[in-house]
Amino acid sequence: MDFLKKLIRKQPVKGGLLEVEIITLVYTFFTAAIIVLLHREMPAPGNLLAMRTFVILVTALLIWIYTRFPSQLTLTLRTIFPLTLLGTWYPDTFEFCRLFPYLDHYFAMADQWLFGYQPAAEFSASFPSIWASEILNMGYFSYFPLIVLGALLPLYNKGITLRKSSFILLCCFFLYYIIYLFLPVAGPQFYFPYLNPEIIQAGGPFPEAGNYFSEHSVLTVPEGNEGIFKTLVEVLHNSGERPTAAFPSSHVGIGTVLMLMFWSVRSRITWVALPFYVLLCLATVYIRAHYFVDVIGGLVTAPIFYFASLRLYEVLRKKTMRE
Repeated sequence: MDFLKKLIRKQPVKGGLLEVEIITLVYTFFTAAIIVLLHREMPAPGNLLAMRTFVILVTALLIWIYTRFPSQLTLTLRTIFPLTLLGTWYPDTFEFCRLFPYLDHYFAMADQWLFGYQPAAEFSASFPSIWASEILNMGYFSYFPLIVLGALLPLYNKGITLRKSSFILLCCFFLYYIIYLFLPVAGPQFYFPYLNPEIIQAGGPFPEAGNYFSEHSVLTVPEGNEGIFKTLVEVLHNSGERPTAAFPSSHVGIGTVLMLMFWSVRSRITWVALPFYVLLCLATVYIRAHYFVDVIGGLVTAPIFYFASLRLYEVLRKKTMRE
């Protein structure tokens, strides 16, 4: 009861935009400008602009509600709202990258050069048991609970605030999404069905896909072993997956960012999350969502994006505190 009273207790109004609102609006206007510039090539620019108008209007509405009813509750709603849009921004990247020729053949060749075979094809074939399938699909599915744990980290650890944790997560996501807008890589689950299976077995040559995936989005997953977690992952992919965002792997990248967040505040959840994080990194290749070089890309970019987001938060925080 005391918690509820504290949540709705009236507070002095603090002006200005929150840090998460600033980067959300920057990304919104940045992508809106690209849509306006390339609207002739995009199949439904009106829908894309309507979504961005919605983001702006809801942000403005939440700010207005906060100024009328200033409390921890309305401030929290302003902080959390941008995070609820992540499921919308991700498939949105497909509408941009489909304007360019896909580059999967380069990434398949990179994996072939590194290993002499295609890890995304061989991994699941080497471990076909239902136990391996379920454990690794569980690892892949754990990506979503890990994000929730990261966003809600301030509730069980006082070493970080909700404004800070939300900003770091959102900023890192946007940095990955900006890459995906202009780097069209569909991933093995889309590229392998495009190929003759003999090409994969022979190790190439890997043909260019051009703009094939802009109109074709058939994906493939390892066969057999229809367990609970594999079914959950397939349902998620069939409902929202697009031929986009393969390199670098945001699953690996955001997973690494979350581990850095947990570690930075010495949270006990670090050791609980660690095995799921390791399984997540392996699962991205096992289920053919990513080439192995995508995993490397996620591991390399994650610390860069994390510390860049942390620094940007500190800069914006100083600015918002002065307002």
